[in-house]
Amino acid sequence: MTISSIDPAEVAKFEAMATEWWDPHGKFKPLHMLNPCRLDYITRQIAAEFDRDLTAPVPFAGLRLLDIGCGGGLLSEPMARLGADVVGADAAERNIPVAQIHAEQQGLAIDYRHTTAEALVDTGEQFDVVLNMEVVEHVADPLSYLTACQHLLKPGGLMICSTLNRNPKSFAMAIIGAEYVMRWLPKGTHEWSKFITPDELYDLLQQAGLDPVDRKGFVFDKLRWNWSISDRDLSVNYVTASVKPINAQETQP
Repeated sequence: MTISSIDPAEVAKFEAMATEWWDPHGKFKPLHMLNPCRLDYITRQIAAEFDRDLTAPVPFAGLRLLDIGCGGGLLSEPMARLGADVVGADAAERNIPVAQIHAEQQGLAIDYRHTTAEALVDTGEQFDVVLNMEVVEHVADPLSYLTACQHLLKPGGLMICSTLNRNPKSFAMAIIGAEYVMRWLPKGTHEWSKFITPDELYDLLQQAGLDPVDRKGFVFDKLRWNWSISDRDLSVNYVTASVKPINAQETQP
């Protein structure tokens, strides 16, 4: 039995906001705004890694995908529409019925579970793709958590992991701006000390047994009021892609 890396205080924050997941003007407005940009990166990385044609009707058919920290299903649903066999997992119990009801309303079959990465490892399950978006900055032990995610990947599998950089700019934008000025998020949603620099995340991914292959920034344009992907600006929000080696040596999560 592995030890969970979840932080109960962080889970409680998202439990309190569970009913607002699908309100584009509610507490998850930032994620709704960011979602098209996230999906662009995710779909391109999956297509490149598994040689899929994104113009096909269901390009991800045959791929088993885990959306860890799925929340209300903002990423699980589009992945299911693209043909993936999706498991959505979240440590916040109240998120699951919200996600299940919305998926049923959309006619989507998604396997939502109240569970953790470590508990899934104990079941022996593995996936072609793990989406690990805006979660690692909320866990108690990032290395243990990422190692569990590595165990959940099949050899040759792909993990997409996004988080927040740790620097004065990210404090100003992600905490002061988003929580206090714009009030997009409740105060205290993020802890700046838990933010992770790109170099730190690359090192953690490598320690967890993964090969980082790409990283990009998500940049918000205040004039156009939209998000875009940047090759150079990783100063606040950023995303990485990493692959589990075919001959990976399993380490303890």
